[in-house]
Amino acid sequence: MTIAALESLSFGLGRMADAASAAGHRLCLLTRDRSVYRHELGTLPDGALSVVDVDTFDEAATRRALAALPDLAGLLNTTDTWSVPAADLAAEFGLPGPDPAAVRLLRDKSRVRDLLHGHGLSKSGAVRLPPDPEGATAAVLRGTGLPAVLKDSAGTSSRNVWVVRDEDALRAALLAAAQQVLAGELFAEPFLAGPLYSAETLSWAGDTRLLGVLSRQTSREPLVREEAAAFPVALPDGELTAIEDWVGRVLYTAGHHDGFAHVEFILTTEGPELVEINRRIGGALVGEALCRSLRTNVYEAMISVALGRRPGLMDGPLGHTGPATGFVLVYAARPGVLTGWRGLGELADCPGGVRWYPTKAPGDAVPHVDDQRGCTGMVLAEAATAELALHRALSAAGGVRPLLATGAALAGHAVPGGSVADGGP
Repeated sequence: MTIAALESLSFGLGRMADAASAAGHRLCLLTRDRSVYRHELGTLPDGALSVVDVDTFDEAATRRALAALPDLAGLLNTTDTWSVPAADLAAEFGLPGPDPAAVRLLRDKSRVRDLLHGHGLSKSGAVRLPPDPEGATAAVLRGTGLPAVLKDSAGTSSRNVWVVRDEDALRAALLAAAQQVLAGELFAEPFLAGPLYSAETLSWAGDTRLLGVLSRQTSREPLVREEAAAFPVALPDGELTAIEDWVGRVLYTAGHHDGFAHVEFILTTEGPELVEINRRIGGALVGEALCRSLRTNVYEAMISVALGRRPGLMDGPLGHTGPATGFVLVYAARPGVLTGWRGLGELADCPGGVRWYPTKAPGDAVPHVDDQRGCTGMVLAEAATAELALHRALSAAGGVRPLLATGAALAGHAVPGGSVADGGP
């Protein structure tokens, strides 16, 4: 029988195909752009999965492609962008899947914040901003005060996020936002002071298990992009238990009852405060980090959920007996056309079993460098702790430089259809 994946994160297809095979099924990827999965497809053995080329933004075409698959048993989706159509199609085909209404809620960051605020799980609600700059400025100053964060309610990959600390920055951000095509609506929320983490979780029938906490390093302001991550973060037992309790209540209240979730939060002086919920396994190399640390293919849990079965990962001891990992995103310094990288040959000399995961190939255009679209690849390293793994990854990545042709070379180049994991780490 067949399990279909309606698009996917950039990495993890190989482990997903292995998990489907272990369950006695075959994985089929439906995609509008194979280049997003270049690295994974290039390393998989022949026949590991099948690929159907279809415009996945065209729901009618996607429906026809799914109907043509033999013995369709499940429909997977690990992206934010295609989460709503995947839920709708699973329901239409009578396949196991999430409540489409709950998925729609989770795709709207402002609605989620309002809901959680109403249940005492967020300090503030969302402040929706009117289109006129003066009205929006007044709404932010009245509703959240400064500093504040402006963001797209349905944004991904750290796109269209602005941290504003004074009125001049606020007005500049509103002007910049007015020039963007937003996936949702612009809203504001209070700025949260503290380090950024994400809770990597798995849920079944409303119960949630914390698989571990991922550290997340972001760029210096004014940029807002992911720079590096490490897993699993060593936290005191009491603090880890408190995070597990908090994230379980947050997910249940938001209507996420089954499957993986990647919940970003700030660890403030008063405990965890939500940044956003992604109803999927973590992006970039988070899935790989989970597999290595837990010494198991966590994608088997994803397949079980797609088939309507309780994942084995929900039960039994959860020991981080494998290595910790750290990974660093390598960005282009300026827009241009990628011609290659300097320093990849030296990675083999670095400690930590360092590996290179390219997200772009020579000849790809890199028109944006202020968010994850500017990432050209990732350097991953292992160690006994997440702290040491991150140190190794940072050291190794420091010698890697994307090489770019600029100016006229950028004209006429199409932008690749995907980004790193349809979201950051």
